[in-house]
Order: sequence, then structure tokens, then C-alpha cells
Amino acid sequence: MCDCFDTTNAGVARPLFHFPVEWAQGMEQYALQFLPERRVYTVSELNAAIRGILDREFPDVWVAGEISGTKLATSGHYYFTLKERDAQLRCVCFRSAHRYLKFKPQDGVAVVARGRIDVFEARGEYQLLVEFLEPQGHGALQFAFEQLKKKLAAEGLFDPARKRPLPRFPRRIGIVTSPRGAVISDMLHILERRFPGLHVRLFPATVQGEGAIDEVCRGIEYFSRTPWAELVIVARGGGSLEDLWTFNEEAVARAMADCSVPVVSAIGHETDVTIADFVADLRAPTPSAAAELVVRTREELLGSIETFRRHLAQAARYRLAMARCQADLQGIQRALAVFHRAVGRRLQRVDEQEYRLRERIRALVEAGFRAQRALESRLGRYDPRPRFARDRRRLEMAGASMEQRLRLDLARRAGRLQELSAKLSQLSPTRILERGYAIVTKESGEIVSDSREAPPGSAVHVRLAKGALDATVTRN
Repeated sequence: MCDCFDTTNAGVARPLFHFPVEWAQGMEQYALQFLPERRVYTVSELNAAIRGILDREFPDVWVAGEISGTKLATSGHYYFTLKERDAQLRCVCFRSAHRYLKFKPQDGVAVVARGRIDVFEARGEYQLLVEFLEPQGHGALQFAFEQLKKKLAAEGLFDPARKRPLPRFPRRIGIVTSPRGAVISDMLHILERRFPGLHVRLFPATVQGEGAIDEVCRGIEYFSRTPWAELVIVARGGGSLEDLWTFNEEAVARAMADCSVPVVSAIGHETDVTIADFVADLRAPTPSAAAELVVRTREELLGSIETFRRHLAQAARYRLAMARCQADLQGIQRALAVFHRAVGRRLQRVDEQEYRLRERIRALVEAGFRAQRALESRLGRYDPRPRFARDRRRLEMAGASMEQRLRLDLARRAGRLQELSAKLSQLSPTRILERGYAIVTKESGEIVSDSREAPPGSAVHVRLAKGALDATVTRN
């Protein structure tokens, strides 16, 4: 017998029923026939099977997250990751899809992405194929506007240096706008009123909605490719940001920048601003204003022509007067030229004679110098100055010897004088006076040697050795 046990109750074996052993062997063969057949997948087959399941289960999903790790491949595809705090999802936006996005992927921007789940079989990873992308927290259109504006400005498409001047008197004007509505009607009316007879060609284009971008680009490219138009006006009436979005597309901006003729942007009202306004060679506040800006009125043109005519006539009169003066001056100048040549020849002769005269004077001066030097040499022999010098030296020598003899003679005489002075001093009256004698003189100065020469009452002068006295004789 063979027992069959139930072990589902906490591992405790409990017999269910009994059957013979030969039955068990038969049942084993029977059970092997009903086991599932084992299938071995290759990696590619398994990835393909998973991709098929994901395609069926997630053909169109919306995913919110923050963009991270954005990369733009050389193929034109964008690769990035949508992440949140604890999870992330790889994403790819093919070139054929991101050209229609309102803005390009950028790190750190919270977005909502729409697409389908796919499997990248080469790495066995699933990813989101993004077909639509919009930012969270503010308007997608405004974000896309600022993003494209910054990009084109960095490329120099807004640079004033690349702006081309409009033709002053255009005769052929191309307009890209809707053939229906008040825009084209107002523009044609203004152009006809300001300058009748202009040639205007309209390229009908949808300016809003599906296909508007391609039609506007085709219109600009048409006038750029054909040599007919002298300038192009891209026009559209007013509307919301969504209505005017065609003219905020990169394709339209680049078509305007690449146009071979000047482009005027006339989009919306005066307060509306689009990317096309920055790229265009001239921005008009409205379509009607564009028609007035590109064409001058006939009256203005005729006034300018009249002004030019007056200026031309004045310039012609001035040039005729200058030509007359020039002719007169040429006649006078010819006569002056003949006179100057004659005077020049005579002046040349004067210069020649002056040169000869200078040479003659120089020769005479040199001859005079030579004669002077010869006379000086001859006079040198009769010059009394050397003789005077010799005589002066002899006189000086004779004077020196005479001075010496005089000194000797004077010395002898001085000795003699001293000797005589000593003798005279011995005989001097003053020496006698020093011994107590006195000299009496009368008023007349005569010496009184006899008392009778000085009677009583006469005045006398008495000289002493030291001093003198005046006295009167009282008696004899």
C-alpha cells in the first residue's frame, strides 16, 4: 500500500488516503504527461516580449517629475531623466518629436511629459519616449518664448548690426498673411492710397493653428528664393499669446533671418511682442502701420523730387560758375606761366652773376690777406717795441743801481745829520732855558738883551723852558 499525506498544516503529515503501490507507479507516468513544457528565451526574445507587453499596457501615459542630466546627442535626440526624491525614469525625445515641443528640455525644470513606455533592448532598460513636454508652475508658452529668445539672441539673430535698411522706393512688395480677414484688406487699401500703381504679391498662409508654421515659412522662403520682391511683410492681426504663437517658433524666426530681402514684422497690436519682431529688419506696431512705413506717399515723393530738382539746379549753377572761374583762372595762369618763365630765366642769370661776383670778392679778399701778411712780416723787422723793451730793461737796471747808490748816500747823510743834530742840540737855547734861563722879547718879537730896550711900562714876553709869561716892566 502507498499512503498520500497532507503536509500543509504546519508541516504535520496527515494521511489522506491509501492506494496500492502499482497504482502509484502508473499515476507517476500519467502526471509527467501534464507538466508544462520548459521554454528557454534568449535575451533579445525576452526584451522583445517585455516591450510588447509595455506597448500594450502603457501606449499613452503622463508622467510628472523634474528634468535631470539633459544631453543633446549629435543625432539631434534629447536624453534626460525624470526624477523625484526616491525614483527616476529614463526618457528620450527623438529629433522628429522635439522639433514640435514648445520648449526644449532643461535641467532643474519640473515638467509633465507625455509619451509611451518602450524598452531599449541593447541595455535591457525601459524608458519613456517623450512626445509632449510642458513645464509645471508657470505657462509653457511663456517659458518657451523666453528660452527661444535667449537662444537666438546668443546666436546674434537680434544684433542691430545685421538689420538691413528698407528700400526707399519699393515697387514690388511681398506679403505673407491670411488671404481672408481685415489685415490684407487694410494693407492693400493703405498701399493704394499712399502710392497707386505698386505691385503687391500675396502668399496666402494660415497664421494660426495646424500647418501655420510650415505655410508661413514657405511664404518667406518663396519671396527669398525668387528675385521678384524688394521687401517682405509678414503680417497677422491681434490675438492672445496662443493665437500669435506661430510667430514665436524657431523655424519662422530662422526663415526671416535667412531671407534674402529685408523683412518687416507686422504681428498683432502695438503691445504684442513676438520672436519675429526681434529678428525682422523692421518691426511695425500693426499691419496697417507696416503699410505706411514701407511706402511714402506720392505727395512726399513729389516734394522730395522737387527738393532734389532745386538742389540739382543750384549745384549745376554752382558748377557752371566754378567752371567759368576755372577757365578765367586758366587763361590768367597761362599768362602768368609765360611771365614766370621769363622772370625765372632772368633770375637765373642774376644768380649766375651773383655767384661769379662772390667768387671774385672771395679771390680779392684772399689776395688782400696775403698782402697784409707780407706787410706784417716786413714791418716786424722795424718794430720799435723790441728796442723799447731792451731800453726799458737797461733803464730798470740803471735805476736799480742808482737807487742803491742813493740809499748809501742817504745813509751817510743821515749819520751826518744825526751828528749835527746832536751838536745843535747841545747849542739849543732850550737847553739853556732848562737850566733856569729865560728869553725876553718885546711885542715886536725882538729879543731884549739890554734893560734899556725895555723901559718901565713896556710889555714883554718871557719864554721859559716850559711855557711862557707876559709881563709889564715896572722899573729898570
